[in-house]
Amino acid sequence: MAASEIFRFDNTYARLPGRFFARLDPTAVAAPRLLALNTGLADELGLDANQLTHPDGVAMLAGNRLPTGASPLAMAYAGHQFGNWVPQLGDGRAILLGEVVDPRGRRRDIQLKGAGPTPFSRMGDGRAAIGPVLREFIVSEAMAALGVPTTRALAAVATGEEVFRERPLPGAVLTRVASSHIRVGTFQFFAARQDFDALGHLADHVIARHDPAAADSAAPYRALFDGVVARQATLLAKWMAVGFIHGVMNTDNMSVAGETIDYGPCAFMDHFHPETVFSSIDQGGRYAYINQPGIAQWNLACLAQALVPLLDGDQDRAVATAKEGLDRFPALFESAYLENMAAKLGITDSRQDDLALIGDWLRLLTDHQADFTTAFRRLGQVSVTADDSEPLRALFGDGDDLRAWLARWRSRLAGTEDTTRQAAMDAVNPCYIPRNHLVETALDAAEAGDLAPFEALLEVLRQPYTEQPGRGRYATPPAEEEVVRQTFCGT
Repeated sequence: MAASEIFRFDNTYARLPGRFFARLDPTAVAAPRLLALNTGLADELGLDANQLTHPDGVAMLAGNRLPTGASPLAMAYAGHQFGNWVPQLGDGRAILLGEVVDPRGRRRDIQLKGAGPTPFSRMGDGRAAIGPVLREFIVSEAMAALGVPTTRALAAVATGEEVFRERPLPGAVLTRVASSHIRVGTFQFFAARQDFDALGHLADHVIARHDPAAADSAAPYRALFDGVVARQATLLAKWMAVGFIHGVMNTDNMSVAGETIDYGPCAFMDHFHPETVFSSIDQGGRYAYINQPGIAQWNLACLAQALVPLLDGDQDRAVATAKEGLDRFPALFESAYLENMAAKLGITDSRQDDLALIGDWLRLLTDHQADFTTAFRRLGQVSVTADDSEPLRALFGDGDDLRAWLARWRSRLAGTEDTTRQAAMDAVNPCYIPRNHLVETALDAAEAGDLAPFEALLEVLRQPYTEQPGRGRYATPPAEEEVVRQTFCGT
């Protein structure tokens, strides 16, 4: 197979009406050089990794050469950014090459991020710096290994050019893989223009792609909305369970496929506090850790509003239908949250009153400024029948509050067998997350031309639940001087 035929495209989004996108090719770069290739994902997609490392393959990953069958385009969408309506956003630095169907029959987008200016760039350069590209590579692959639905990183390519942010930085292009790149903001784009024909085309496309069973429903567009609501409830519960903070939950950054998308100022918590914010642009804490479920529902309300013209010919009935669908979110989220968090405590038969045990545990973490990831992992090592909690107590001091909580926890788990329960807890409480100080160290080194820290960190994060001898520093919370308190978008 020729290098230009690596991707066997079957492009459906490109067959939608022309007002859905702008057709254009990526802008060529000066000197493409492969920084990282995700060979496991390449195999999963049915791609030949060896051909991707060939100069012609690298040229395609940089946007210098179009693969056979590509239909390059920048997608149009709108959105609420920090609650403020922006009627036109769109892919300002990303170009969708097309779609492939993997050996398991799953349709996946192949997109180049940092591929040059588009009609949606709003005077931006359309490029990406190596730091944000490798941050998304690290965090998205870590999320996948943690079992959180996410876009994936197939490759990162240096461009041989500089981009200018606060200072000149080496440029790069990310090849991103997603179930789709359709967002809540895509629906808002057409609804705001009262282009109900396009809105119907988009909804039918999403049903065919993500909710095929909805096509046979008596109310297919309501079924479509129900599917998005359920996926978001599941996704947000998983975010909360691993201490992930997205940082920029605008409606244009919410995927209807239910995947985590657009890793900008994202971060994982070290010591736990429910109001934690890292993003430098989130001055008011709108997207703080504890606010994420409520913001997801707010975003879904925007989607519901956009879908109203499709839900019923009668406005009042349509609004009532949309509200009914939206009102399902809190219960769906709470159920998914309870299941995830109870499992982290070793509880396999969760019930409603376990929420009090979970909440009190999180309050303990807050009061003692305990590390979120470490505390859960060490709790898994505590016996239900013996007082062997010294490693855990080291995180809390010698207070009565922890002892009282452990007594309740042991009572709840009475009769369980330690070895089996500990293994189950280790399977959901990671040793390793992309700790902010480690990510920043890796990115600083990569900017200086040293990829070894990036590669080592990525290797550890691919097995987050397995203790890896000799790699204790990757599981260790940051020292005071290493703490990262603010993260940046990179655009």
